[in-house]
Amino acid sequence: MTLAASPARGRASAPRRLLLIGNPNSGKTTLFNRLCGLRAKTANFPGTTADLRVGRLTPGRDGAPVEPVEVVDLPGLYSLALDLPESRVARGALEGIAGEAPDGAILVADATNLVRHLRLAGELARAGARVVIALNMIDLARGRGLTFDLERLGAELGLPVVAVSARRGEGIAALVAELRRMLDGEVAPAPGPPAGDDETLEAWAEAIVTASVGGAHALGSGADTLIDRLDETFTHPIAGLLVFFGVMAALFWSIFALATVPMDLIEATFAHLGSWLETHLPAGAVRELLVGGLIGGISGTVVFLPQIALLFFLITLLEDTGYLARAAFVMDRLLCRFGLPGYAFIPLLSSHACAIPGILSARLIPDRHDRFATILVTPFMSCSARLPVYVLLTGFLYPNRPAMAGLAFTGCYLLGSLAALGTALVLRRTLLPGRSRPMVLELPSYKLPSLRVALASAFEQAWSFLRTVGTVILAICFVMWWLSAYPRAEPPAAAVALASEAAALESSAPERSAALAAEAATVARRAQQEGSFAGRLGRLVEPLFAPLGYDWRLSMGVLTSFAAREVFVATIAVLVGAPDDSEAGVLERIHRATRDDGTPLLTPATAVSLLVFFVLAMQCLSTVVTVRRETRQWKWALLQLGWMSSLAWIGAFVAYHGLRAAGIS
Repeated sequence: MTLAASPARGRASAPRRLLLIGNPNSGKTTLFNRLCGLRAKTANFPGTTADLRVGRLTPGRDGAPVEPVEVVDLPGLYSLALDLPESRVARGALEGIAGEAPDGAILVADATNLVRHLRLAGELARAGARVVIALNMIDLARGRGLTFDLERLGAELGLPVVAVSARRGEGIAALVAELRRMLDGEVAPAPGPPAGDDETLEAWAEAIVTASVGGAHALGSGADTLIDRLDETFTHPIAGLLVFFGVMAALFWSIFALATVPMDLIEATFAHLGSWLETHLPAGAVRELLVGGLIGGISGTVVFLPQIALLFFLITLLEDTGYLARAAFVMDRLLCRFGLPGYAFIPLLSSHACAIPGILSARLIPDRHDRFATILVTPFMSCSARLPVYVLLTGFLYPNRPAMAGLAFTGCYLLGSLAALGTALVLRRTLLPGRSRPMVLELPSYKLPSLRVALASAFEQAWSFLRTVGTVILAICFVMWWLSAYPRAEPPAAAVALASEAAALESSAPERSAALAAEAATVARRAQQEGSFAGRLGRLVEPLFAPLGYDWRLSMGVLTSFAAREVFVATIAVLVGAPDDSEAGVLERIHRATRDDGTPLLTPATAVSLLVFFVLAMQCLSTVVTVRRETRQWKWALLQLGWMSSLAWIGAFVAYHGLRAAGIS
């Protein structure tokens, strides 16, 4: 296995390629984002089994080469020699991706725990790799009293060593300069450690650290007592879980308390836009489409953008501090008791953004039964697409009470997690028997989070959400408006009579006239929706969802959400129709909407029923297709869809009728 310079690429225009390698929690992803910014994408190269993040160095920035240079972010690994998927991916990448050998590698090493990371450097040297070592977290190491003789360290290793802080941007220009030297062929493969086993490699790494690193904790001894006490608390089987749930509850409270102002601004902006269009456009289908269809539907989704961005901003901050690794340690013990491997924590955590990348990351779970069990329970995790539904319904249940709404949010995530654990337990005792593997995890250093990285993550998720709004949701809003607007129906006699009475009172009693005209418009709109294609289709599926407390509008919202969960709110916004009060926000309009018989569209029992349904249901066709692709059989995807849909229906039924029996309707 060699990693040689490759002057003759497979294609003349192919960029130079560098591999980014490092242990988990070494700051590798932070450095990747620092080097490549938001120009990253996910790619699956022929011959690999995992999706890899790929980015481009900014041409000319920090001394970077002007020609395109591709950076491939490999999965975190502890050793090239292990028989694990991430190790196999790294070995294959070193030998060549898509038939092309890479031009070099960047090894990201944690300066606060250098011995373990130098073992991987030794393996790369034995493989004949051209490597530049990025000695990351140098600021934290110096803060703990460590000193580094970089020249001695580089001489001992036979490799260029650059001290960097990916979080702060320190040393990036010097690192890029060394990468340029490597691409120009000025960095030769290192001689590497002497031949031998793991103990030989460990002794070699310790000898280098002893010779080039000073300070009381150079070899990891004499750990900080405060850090010890924090780790004892965060990783305790009971206290650790309580801390985790407390942190999650505080996080969800934050997204309600802090996102109120931007949400109100977005609602007001769309309301004013709708009012302006209502005033300046002539009456007709175009105005109805823009105001009642596109503006109403899109505003019902975009209004949740601040909460989605804030959620991922806060989660990234938590991850960057090192806390989430402690949470993974606690959850590892819990997951194993229910038959899930410790490795499942990463796919489950990733699924809070979207189930699809979570399912794809399960490829790195070695055992087939462990991997399939993880794939089948991953969609129970509440993804960002469910967020608009949760906000709509918890806001209805607890208006202007962010603490209670935050607890309700936490309950939704907890219910999904419990359903996942219960399903895993059933699977491992029936269709996928076997014992799960615990996870090998090195706890990272505590550090101050990077606002830049958190903002980049929030921007990436927000932009992904807006792309969905501009494509899938926009199309569904148009379709739902057309279905609710056609075929055209004449106003019923009751609406005509009310309109005539309003006209007669226009001069003598203008307030009474306006009220009658609004009532006439409401009666006419309801008649139109009842006779429309949407009304007919909604009534066709209504018997399936009526036991859960849903009318035909809510039934249509649930039905369309199987295409994408986030379109539920947009669908309801369109079916509710253009507001009588054009200044009313979309959430307010849905909260106060009524059914055909004049009763409220949403009640506490109905709202809780919908929450339970959306927590448990697998309402995403893309996820179904992804599960089929990963398991290579439709039976697993259809089994998952049937199980989750049945569980959601039963859970919603129990919630609705249980609350009604308790006197909460």
